[in-house]
Amino acid sequence: MVSLNGNASLDGKVALITGGANGIGAAVARRLAGLGARVVVADVDADRGSAVAGEVDGAFARCDVTEPADSVAAVATAVERFGGLDVAFLNAGVATGTPFGDDFDLGSYRRAMGINLDGVAFGVQAALPALRARGGGDIIATASMAGLTATPFDPVYGANKAAVVGLVRALGPVTATERIRVNALCPSFADTDILIPLKGELIRTGFPILAVDDVVDAFMGILTADGTGECWYVVPGRPAEPFRFRGVPGPRTERA
Repeated sequence: MVSLNGNASLDGKVALITGGANGIGAAVARRLAGLGARVVVADVDADRGSAVAGEVDGAFARCDVTEPADSVAAVATAVERFGGLDVAFLNAGVATGTPFGDDFDLGSYRRAMGINLDGVAFGVQAALPALRARGGGDIIATASMAGLTATPFDPVYGANKAAVVGLVRALGPVTATERIRVNALCPSFADTDILIPLKGELIRTGFPILAVDDVVDAFMGILTADGTGECWYVVPGRPAEPFRFRGVPGPRTERA
């Protein structure tokens, strides 16, 4: 597992970032590389992904996260180029924008579920052997505040992000015995390309938009903490920290 304190570096650590060609993924790639990590940028956008990889002196792997073999190949790139894998940031994601009812679009639904949920599951499956070979490491999945609260404007997005939250919470304790931590990053609206369809309305209504650097800071907070199975919320005006889920009610016994 990664441990940072003060001005300590990430020299010798290797990170894989899906959705690394832009937005949060690219910003995390730059931050990690600045601390000495070797980074594999994985994305379907070869032009932008290669550019980010070149900028951080890393490697690019073309990766469609809906295809399990692509995630396996991206992990193999990390192992072959840099000797192993310590951090898997499963960040690729898309908005859905398809409603239920007459305008329901099956293609949009399947694409969103494939990228936002299957992409995390396939990424975990691909990363685990390489992390085990290192004696431990970190998996951080990008979920969303939409996974922690209702999202009426995009219920399919809320569904797949809630599923990522559930996956992380369940898997964290399972892999802890192998020194592999699994956590989720849950930002609210951040200033990235995925926000473009909504940005005008958010600005009009005065809804605060997160700076990407705030999300990267939260990512680093997860990486340097010691918890697992946690879902860190990132919202404007509050420090990022794990969301405290209330306990599920247990059974009651009726007394005569």
